[in-house]
Amino acid sequence: MIRLKGIAASDGIAIAKAYCLVQPDLSFAKTTIQDIDAEQQRLVAALEKSAEELAAIQQLTQEKLGAEEAAIFGAHLLVVKDPELIGPIKQKIAEEAVNAEYALNEVSTMFVSLFEGMDNEYMSERAADIKDVSNRVLAHLLGVHIPNPSNINEQVIVVATDLTPSETAQLDRNFVLGFTTDIGGRTSHSAIMARSLEIPAVVGTGTGTAVESIQDGDLLIVDGLTGDVLVNPTEDVVASYRKKAEDFTAQQAEWATLLNEKTISKDGVQVELAANIGSPNDLEGVLRHGGEGIGLYRTEFLYMGRDNLPSEEEQFMAYKTVLEGMEGKAVVIRTLDIGGDKNLPYLPLQEEMNPFLGHRAIRLCLEYQDIFRTQLRALLRASNYGNLKIMFPMIATLQEFRDAKAILLEEKENLLAQGVTVSEIEIGIMVEIPSTAVMADIFAKEVDFFSIGTNDLIQYTMAADRMNEKVSYLYQPYNPAILRLIKMVIDAAHKENKWAGMCGEMAGDEYAVPLLLGLGLDEFSMSATSILKTRTLIKHLSVADMRVLATEALQLTTSDEILARVKQAVH
Repeated sequence: MIRLKGIAASDGIAIAKAYCLVQPDLSFAKTTIQDIDAEQQRLVAALEKSAEELAAIQQLTQEKLGAEEAAIFGAHLLVVKDPELIGPIKQKIAEEAVNAEYALNEVSTMFVSLFEGMDNEYMSERAADIKDVSNRVLAHLLGVHIPNPSNINEQVIVVATDLTPSETAQLDRNFVLGFTTDIGGRTSHSAIMARSLEIPAVVGTGTGTAVESIQDGDLLIVDGLTGDVLVNPTEDVVASYRKKAEDFTAQQAEWATLLNEKTISKDGVQVELAANIGSPNDLEGVLRHGGEGIGLYRTEFLYMGRDNLPSEEEQFMAYKTVLEGMEGKAVVIRTLDIGGDKNLPYLPLQEEMNPFLGHRAIRLCLEYQDIFRTQLRALLRASNYGNLKIMFPMIATLQEFRDAKAILLEEKENLLAQGVTVSEIEIGIMVEIPSTAVMADIFAKEVDFFSIGTNDLIQYTMAADRMNEKVSYLYQPYNPAILRLIKMVIDAAHKENKWAGMCGEMAGDEYAVPLLLGLGLDEFSMSATSILKTRTLIKHLSVADMRVLATEALQLTTSDEILARVKQAVH
């Protein structure tokens, strides 16, 4: 038996035969061509064929997984049609009289190296997108068949160096019980889509490890709970993992019994478990997993994967669909958060040295008021169809909040003057900048609620890019400084009889939840698949005990000490 260790990317345990997804041979030789026009037409034909395939995959993904996952292929379609990529390829063919394969590889490799060198999660994903699209175009130029995982018709575990977004989207969960890859992380496209498909996955086992250690037909165990992959295990090991899988299924069944229950602690304190979503297509998952509301609707996905701004009517229909679908439950919609790691091809922004500290989110909206006002009008009109709460992102100063709120109220008056009814709406802010957390007592007098965005709050507080491996050790959710800032925000909200929520990764972390419960957090917003697991956890926790735990934790001096204390208390 061989044991491989990787990153647990999607919960669950799979036991099945291995299916090795072998990438096609895309090798080619550089050649000199005589007919430049014909060679450029070969390129165009391959691009058009790739675009057709990507459009079909996008549609399939939209139907199976929802708009947020399908947006990946909107980005791929933009790549395959991008004149900044295609132009230089055609130019190289013309100027150097080289074959299309060589020109495509040279230009795409240059772009991939450029993006990978930016040490930025979004840019790394763009590099992966270009690789995926370029390989698809190259395969068509070479007349090579591209692997089609949708043809798998028996129960298997897929083994690959990596799974491209297009490959992952074609996996049929009836046959693909899980997968393991040599490379990747929890935030990679394949990991995100595995969680959407709800199949176990282990990624990042090491370059060449899985593909070199595993043969087609080998018996595999993929433990998406611990990150272990076992190759040709003994019967005893298989039996123990079947028992572990049964226990996990029983745990899921317990979660399912709480589907329509309120989230109440062991000592009777009620909190709210909400979901983070990116589009109306995510609603089904929220309801299926017992979401009590939506704590974060990321509206930027309406703007991404397209070549023009969404109209007011398009936005209105999207917001209306979500509000109606939640049937009166709270829906917190975040206004446009573009910039930093998310850019729009049709909104050219000046390149910045530090985009995460630059012209983004509310800062951008206050400058591009025509875009901001269109979104606010759509939101105000949609407010009649449910329990809408509006949240402004990246607020650093009280004046920014006042300016944004003033524009919202101005658009409300304009609509009322036109005879359009508008419901009462709570207006809150994301707390993701340390200065805002420190000034929470002042903000609490003017906002209706806080939602703590821990992903940014942690990296801004620790001055550490969480995607930079050199400083990743500083991304510490349990650091006393982070917990103290969270406490300041919650206490400030409660002093003014306002509520405080959280919509960062920390809200669904099994070891952070006890601390957050003890600190008095009112609303926890997370991936829909984490809701029932978290409801079960809270059901077994006493808030009174967790208050004691949180008080003790705040007296400790390191993240490791706090994590160890939490584990000791809850196990």
